[in-house]
Amino acid sequence: MATPATKRIVIEPLTRVEGHGKVSIHLGEDNRVEQARLHIVEFRGFERFIQGRPFWELPVLVQRLCGICPVSHHLCAAKAVDGIVGAEKLTPTAEKMRRLMHYGQIFQSHALHFFHLASPDLLFGFDAPVESRNVVGVIAKHPDLAVQGVMMRKFGQEVIKATAGKKVHGTGAIPGGINKNLSLAERDALLAEIDQMVEWSLKAIDIAKGYSLENLEMVKEFGSFDSNHLSIVREDGAMDLYDGKLRAINAAGETLIDQVSPLDYLDVIAEEVKPWSYMKFPFLKKLGPEKGWFRVGPLARVNTCDFIDTPRAEAARQEFSALNEGKPCNMTLAYHWARMIEALHACEKIGELLHDADLQGDDLVVPAGERREEYVAMLEAPRGTLTHHYRVDENDQVVMANLIVSTTCNNEAMNSAVRKIADEYLSGVPEITEPLLNNIEVGIRAYDPCLSCATHALGQMPLEVTLVGPDGETIDRRTRP
Repeated sequence: MATPATKRIVIEPLTRVEGHGKVSIHLGEDNRVEQARLHIVEFRGFERFIQGRPFWELPVLVQRLCGICPVSHHLCAAKAVDGIVGAEKLTPTAEKMRRLMHYGQIFQSHALHFFHLASPDLLFGFDAPVESRNVVGVIAKHPDLAVQGVMMRKFGQEVIKATAGKKVHGTGAIPGGINKNLSLAERDALLAEIDQMVEWSLKAIDIAKGYSLENLEMVKEFGSFDSNHLSIVREDGAMDLYDGKLRAINAAGETLIDQVSPLDYLDVIAEEVKPWSYMKFPFLKKLGPEKGWFRVGPLARVNTCDFIDTPRAEAARQEFSALNEGKPCNMTLAYHWARMIEALHACEKIGELLHDADLQGDDLVVPAGERREEYVAMLEAPRGTLTHHYRVDENDQVVMANLIVSTTCNNEAMNSAVRKIADEYLSGVPEITEPLLNNIEVGIRAYDPCLSCATHALGQMPLEVTLVGPDGETIDRRTRP
């Protein structure tokens, strides 16, 4: 809590992120940052209001958490329901259709974030005029790039539509499988665009890589810090965005946990609750809450995997890894570079799957097996490791649910970035300026937080930032409608 001798700065809402959140910063009498926090102030409640619903509704129900990454929740819930009905081993057609859906989701989400939300900062600078530092400014100054971003996202959405039935909140995944295959017409329409998508993905990597290398000294320091990293990986250590087991490494690359089944996640992960945020703070039990927190998402996945099993993305990963001589990269702004490597990987995977005749198969659902009352599923959502844990009763009703969404896993990391950037850019500054505040938002945006997965808000949320002196007088106030 701020004392009478501190000044309090509030950024609310955060801009160019999915969902709503705010940042509070407390400055002491010497204008040094004493405290900086990212607050998620709206309550999600999904774990509660799905209780009492039939478990087979879960894949369609829980995806309403979000309109940006519904496929991730749809598929993670479907994998959990598979386990409940005893249908873990899907048919080749069902498995590959779900994977195709997932790679479409990764591709469209990464394109949306990079081109629409993050690129204005990279193209124009963190302190560029706010009226041009947005997607409209990108369209005006870089129309070809803007079109590329729109078309890349459109392609990913078309993949989702072809596999899930709709671009948003589809119904493709059902208990034990999938409810449609991929028609030849759908396949051919997507294949006609795949080479262009690969080319554009390579160019996007060049943009992110070029920015990082041209501004390397700043990138090394901006909101950066040593951390643990966590993701699921394939049994052979390859990146696998749809299925795998948990691996965590520390900042030096030493393995903390490896090949932990999602079913055993409670043996290695716990969640801390803090009174100033509705988002919890996951951590590795063996290290405790102070040292056990971790980062997830593209940067963590590129750090934790041994290799990527598509050639162009693997070449890009090796170049990325060489930047830190093979050790984990802990630079926050490097998330953008890693994100575009994953976009390329997803695109390559889509191309592979489109040439697979199993997608036209008719064996879509496997019979139910041994019924379980509880199951846990994980996958890698665009923003990081996603966990769905459900328990059901003898009447097939959900009695317990625990969802650890990707942005929740990055909660402490985002707070660390806020503290570091606030201390560097706001300490000793007597006047609030929009560019200074944007530095903090740039650090948060690097994580591509999907706050809507944890928050639901109605109505308009204007931004008002007030700087209050030690004696309570208002020194400066800025308002955004």
